[in-house]
Amino acid sequence: MKTAWPQLVYPDLKDTIATVQLWTQIVGKIRLKAMPWLNHSWHVTLYVSPSGLSTHSIPYGDRSFQIDFDFIAHQLIVTCSSGQQQTLGLYPRTVANFYQELFEKLATLGIAVEIYAKPNEVDPAIPFAEDEEHKTYDKQQIAVFHKALLNIDSIFTKFRAGFSGKCSPVHFFWGAFDLAVTRFSGRRAPLHPGGAPNMPDKVMQEAYSHEVSSCGFWPGSDAFPHPAFYAYCYPTPADFGQQPVKPAEAFYSTDMGEYFLKYEDVIRSANPEKALMDFLQSTYLAAANTGNWDRENLECDFSWLKQ
Repeated sequence: MKTAWPQLVYPDLKDTIATVQLWTQIVGKIRLKAMPWLNHSWHVTLYVSPSGLSTHSIPYGDRSFQIDFDFIAHQLIVTCSSGQQQTLGLYPRTVANFYQELFEKLATLGIAVEIYAKPNEVDPAIPFAEDEEHKTYDKQQIAVFHKALLNIDSIFTKFRAGFSGKCSPVHFFWGAFDLAVTRFSGRRAPLHPGGAPNMPDKVMQEAYSHEVSSCGFWPGSDAFPHPAFYAYCYPTPADFGQQPVKPAEAFYSTDMGEYFLKYEDVIRSANPEKALMDFLQSTYLAAANTGNWDRENLECDFSWLKQ
């Protein structure tokens, strides 16, 4: 059966995304503080779930808790292993209001987590408790975005299965608000220069401590008002951007040092799933071939197990 791929229109989506991104930063920072540090900041991420985005289980003393964005029922749900649960409504409300009520709910559950209460990777970084500016929540737009994430997560997961080397989970970074999966060559990389807005350089340098080929999905920005897939590698060989990639609509940005494929070009194709998989695979090959990765020992094919 062909998957139904929804239309994503950046001007319709952008204000809701701007607000929800900040909400996810608050939730993501709770996970960051409560979890042990994992390499490449993998402990901070969220995960696509059938109803929205989830922290998955977070250990806390002799209990565990989980926070879920439900974009179907439009609730934020905090669930404890003790059987307790608290919910917040998702509707047009300010970041400051969301932040205050969430921490009140956590206190009711006996959960005390102190976060750095300003956003990362956005500029300006308005403290959460003071942000009365971002307050848009369009239920239809976030539901459409979630449907797209479900489809993309499925394809990214299939792509991840073709690699036996070190590879990240398919996970959602709330800093840049993107879904990503990253493959590693196994070799250390040169020191990364850092430079992300409101992000410590040492965090970026640990994230890129080893050679990577990374791909992801991002909802766009005012400077590039198109939801898009991207692919890059670090370090970047001089001939990386000159490699043949698929589908034909994919292009390389010399300014960004990345390949891009607009979401709209994927869903307009005769086979969106194949178009996206072709992009993921061909851009990985661009990185692996120009970077002299040991492909023979890093790649795998388990399709025979299903026969």
